[in-house]
Amino acid sequence: MFGVKTKQISNAKYNNKEAFLFLLPWLIGVAAFTIWPMIQSLGLSFTDYSIYGNTKFIGLDNYKEMFFDDRMFKTSLVTTFLYVLMFVPVKTVAALLVAKLLNKKIKGMAIYRTIYYIPSIIGAGVAMAVTWKIVLSRDGFVNQLLSHIGLGPFDFLTSPDMALGTLAMMGAWQFGSAMVVFLAALKQVPKDLYEAADIDGANKVRQFFSVTLPMISSTILFNLIMGIINAFQVFTQVSVITNGGPADSTYVYMLHLYRTAFESHRMGYSSALAWILTLIILGVTLLIFGSSKRWVYYEN
Repeated sequence: MFGVKTKQISNAKYNNKEAFLFLLPWLIGVAAFTIWPMIQSLGLSFTDYSIYGNTKFIGLDNYKEMFFDDRMFKTSLVTTFLYVLMFVPVKTVAALLVAKLLNKKIKGMAIYRTIYYIPSIIGAGVAMAVTWKIVLSRDGFVNQLLSHIGLGPFDFLTSPDMALGTLAMMGAWQFGSAMVVFLAALKQVPKDLYEAADIDGANKVRQFFSVTLPMISSTILFNLIMGIINAFQVFTQVSVITNGGPADSTYVYMLHLYRTAFESHRMGYSSALAWILTLIILGVTLLIFGSSKRWVYYEN
């Protein structure tokens, strides 16, 4: 009996070593390309490092400048928060509703799921951003279509009141990944809960709010967190389509960070900007996790 236990322990140790060896390339990659650059970036945030000059330690001067002297830091931060407030709810709701529609056993459903997922594959690139810029221009396809029915034309991308909202809707269009996660969660909801709700006389709307939403609330939390992280880092569409305009109405945080680093060549200051963004995302994430105790249901 003792020999069997010893053999089991030896096998477990061997399996652990084998698993570690499989993980080792990934761990090396994370250490080399994520952790070490982050440590370097943190160090640079306390310097005046520029690609054209000598590096000097300046303590908290970058952070002082950011909060007290950099007007565009405040502008970009407010703009980014507004973008997050528009982008995240629309994307989350759209992904959930489409997932609900696709959670049916009908012929050709796999094709429909693929069609709805395609925007997530092609929607984030520069080419698609250029396409959106053409389609939504004053003489573009959308305005021509609206003009035929007596609406518009609208300055989707050149009006300070509309540009940021337009970009948020364009980003929310890429809801495929969130939709797939919701779809997987919907399939895990026990059927007997719906049957019990039917017996109690609950209609489909009541079942959705009383059964479906509580049962997938942990998935909603996950998609909210991922959506917020992505929204705070929006860059490509803004850079290609509006470049921060008109009148700085789409001047988001990542665009400010990019210009500081690669146009002003102030790598030390841009590193400080990056770390403030990291702390903001971390803070918002922790707030949402803290509130989740009141609205997320865990079966266990």
